[in-house]
Amino acid sequence: MKQRKLVANNKKARHDYFIEDVYEAGMVLTGTEIKSVRQGKVNIKESYAKIDKSELVIYGMHISPYEQGNRFNVDPLRPRKLLLHKQEIKKLTGLTTVKGLTLVPLNVYINEKGLAKMELAVARGKKLYDKRDDTAKRDADRKMQQAVKKHVR
Repeated sequence: MKQRKLVANNKKARHDYFIEDVYEAGMVLTGTEIKSVRQGKVNIKESYAKIDKSELVIYGMHISPYEQGNRFNVDPLRPRKLLLHKQEIKKLTGLTTVKGLTLVPLNVYINEKGLAKMELAVARGKKLYDKRDDTAKRDADRKMQQAVKKHVR
């Protein structure tokens, strides 16, 4: 069983997108950034990933400056490179350009070796009626569970 510490979670991603596939990517961070990540000062709600010149880059991910970082702190919203195998990047390039899918971060965590990793999803955007259907289904499931629980007592 993998031991990992969840640092940031993007709950809205599963609400706004159909998740097709999930990849695990490493992140290129500076020393003060990794210290802030370990403290849990990361926000990925408004972030997205793009492929630029055969490199995977994440935009909009906010890592708060480290308090003791002084001059070594960098811009909290700077684009950061993500690490994947070349074959995986080529596959993602095909999916995003031909099929029109989006790369959305699901969560950021520290793995058992102490490295910062990100779960990146290949996703298709949901329409408003899809979101309504999901909400209705969730409510129906919740009511069924409550009815079963009430009936068992």
